[in-house]
Amino acid sequence: MTTKDKSNKNLKANLPYIIGLIISFIIAFYIRTIPKASVFISDTFVRFGGNDPWYHLRNVESIIHNFPSMIWFDAYTQFPNGSNQVFAPLYDMVLATIIWVLGAGNPDQNLIYTVSAYYPAVLGALVVIPTYFAAKWIFSREVGLLASLLIAVSCGQFLSRSMIGFNDHHIAETLLSTVTAMFLIMAIKKADLERFSFNDIRNKSFDKIKPAIPYLILTGISLGAYSLAWKGALFFSFIIGVYITIQHIINHMHGKTTEHLAISGIIVFLIALVMILMTPYLGGTKSLYIKGLLAGIIAFPLLTAISIEINRRGLKRHYYPVSISILFIGGIGAARLFSESAYSLVTSVFSYFMRTGGGLTVAEASPLLYMGGQFSLQPLWYNFGTLGYISFIALAILTYRAFTQKNTSENTFLLVWSLMIIWAMLQQNRFAYYYSVNAAILSAWVGIKALELSGWKELLSNVRSKKFNAKHVKLMHILSAAFVILILIYPGYSLAMQQNQGTGGPNGYWIEATMWLRHNTPDPGLDYYENYQRPAAGERYQYPDTAYGVMSWWDYGHWIQVIGHRIPNANPFQQGIGGRTNSLEEENRPGASTFFTAQSEEEATAVLEAVHPDPDRAGARYVVSDVEMATGKFYAMSAWTLDTEGYYVQAQTDTGYVTVPGQRYFNSMEARLHIFDGNGLKQYRMVYESPAANTQEPAYKNVYNVLFGGNLPETNTGYVKIFEYVNGASITGTAPEGETVTISNSIMTNQMRTFTYTQSATSDGTYTFIVPYSTEGPIEGQTQFAAMPAGPYVLSYGNVTQQVRVSETDVLNGNTIEV
Repeated sequence: MTTKDKSNKNLKANLPYIIGLIISFIIAFYIRTIPKASVFISDTFVRFGGNDPWYHLRNVESIIHNFPSMIWFDAYTQFPNGSNQVFAPLYDMVLATIIWVLGAGNPDQNLIYTVSAYYPAVLGALVVIPTYFAAKWIFSREVGLLASLLIAVSCGQFLSRSMIGFNDHHIAETLLSTVTAMFLIMAIKKADLERFSFNDIRNKSFDKIKPAIPYLILTGISLGAYSLAWKGALFFSFIIGVYITIQHIINHMHGKTTEHLAISGIIVFLIALVMILMTPYLGGTKSLYIKGLLAGIIAFPLLTAISIEINRRGLKRHYYPVSISILFIGGIGAARLFSESAYSLVTSVFSYFMRTGGGLTVAEASPLLYMGGQFSLQPLWYNFGTLGYISFIALAILTYRAFTQKNTSENTFLLVWSLMIIWAMLQQNRFAYYYSVNAAILSAWVGIKALELSGWKELLSNVRSKKFNAKHVKLMHILSAAFVILILIYPGYSLAMQQNQGTGGPNGYWIEATMWLRHNTPDPGLDYYENYQRPAAGERYQYPDTAYGVMSWWDYGHWIQVIGHRIPNANPFQQGIGGRTNSLEEENRPGASTFFTAQSEEEATAVLEAVHPDPDRAGARYVVSDVEMATGKFYAMSAWTLDTEGYYVQAQTDTGYVTVPGQRYFNSMEARLHIFDGNGLKQYRMVYESPAANTQEPAYKNVYNVLFGGNLPETNTGYVKIFEYVNGASITGTAPEGETVTISNSIMTNQMRTFTYTQSATSDGTYTFIVPYSTEGPIEGQTQFAAMPAGPYVLSYGNVTQQVRVSETDVLNGNTIEV
């Protein structure tokens, strides 16, 4: 047979699998792009999903404006500190470079939006390729093909994090970690066949190592790329390290050599280390990567040396795992005594995924089987459909076979890989989008086994040899095919089609509010696209005097920054939240949590002032609240302070006891702003509100009216409200001692809603009110407020009534008006 004939035969044999892989890619891409109309909502605005995708857009825009420079320090977030780059750089650098090339060095905003929106969908569809090869190289082409189809129709977080518009690095994590695993599997197979040694390298005999070298290099490059795409990717290096350690033990216990394992680990980790050393900054984790990879490079030959020494001395084989265990425990003890940094490196691996206090309110960081405060299997179904359960069965079978039958190194890696991901996933549900790949491979193995046991190979052989007739089809053929289609494929596809209806992100109320903020508030005096100079260690970034912060809950920080072009105090990096970490004995640090849970205006203002290092300045000029902060998210704000008592209480109703907001909640700054519209506050005024939505707000107001004697209108008001912190104008006058003096005004918002603003005080012969609203309208260069008094303030006591007008200059400068 000629070479050409062989090539044609190979192509003919591979063609069904190539076509199958292309079909899987197309299906995956199609599922992810169905809701494109909810992403491209206008000719000039694209709604990216969630929170972090907006900061990736921020990075991409900055790179393109300063190509090819990355923004390593961002002064346009976490006012007044700024922030070092939190994300690892590769995801945004690759995306920005693609856009820059497509735009011939000068891409327009439409191209930036479009490519950024489709990018995660393409990456999500590409995952089918390494999934196919990983499954093929562990089991067979058939398993690989079915695994690629299963991952294409997978649901849950793997789907949601690769939807059109969800421009976040998470899907790159899945893609690159799977590519790393794929190349490592083939490297393992090649190394196992040749079993090269250190002597081979020493003697420059490279024949044995040559087959594995390309795959080891590609594994190292993939691991390095993965590490440059996510700052927590050291976790996968840890998985590889655990695998190499376990495989050392297995090989030693079976009398096999271990040197090829050490050499492989050194090559992979060394390449990844070089790539990391070449990167200027890695989200604050570069030193941790260097220590971790160096630890592996040192540990791998040490594991081999111990194996060789035990064999040389003729000691019993079980001494090896005992020696490693003693070495590991002793190493941790020595690190604790002599090297705090080394001890921190070890403990950080185990504590990285564990959160406490407010950290547990971060949706992606909560345990997988934790829902509504209690254990639940529902998230398992949501994320994997039937594959979650079937893959666990497959794991159990493969683990049993590993101990009772001859096992391969690649099977061992699959078990270690899968179990380590499960361990991480159970602690932080975000790792569900990793396990989707493992679930697909393991479930595909079960599916193909079912088909094989039912005789499908023989049936297909008859089809190919043209000997097929209907009599060959048995009941088991039908049942096994039904199992694959109806149990493995369809449930995931059905869930995916239910879950792919949108990508989340800011709703219309938030988009409108942040756009209003951008066009109706003073420019902070900072170039949004500037490549800011990182301050020296121990120093702060020097903001211009015109700069100010915008206080809101951390969820919304990126929207305020990227859509509103204003500087948030807190952001989704969990910066600027304040509060406590471990104990109520800690200082309640100033930040968003302490501001919104403050029990008085004075306490809240003290927090604003404490945020800024200059005692004469406040950390924020604007406060943005939404109804979610005032209702469902309020518990999260209190949780970050670790002081949650009293905000919600038990109240008796006709149907029993229910949990309702208590007096401490209604005293909070968040309630004072959003529920009470800032009524009675001296230095905070509403300047904008969005349209209303159907929310829990009326129910909260009903509780206040019933339990605490209020008379609030039980209606929905603005979904998002923006307030401005001002000096306030002082209105002073005289009145008989003991007289109750009241000042009030009717405030009309931009939604044509009116509410009453009022303060009262008991005169001691004189009275003073500090009021935040100007009756004369906005002035140029300052807030162009959309909510304002309908007329002058009305002062009254006894039979006396007076009207007082207050200018915007009086409010901003804190002037005194004598009546």
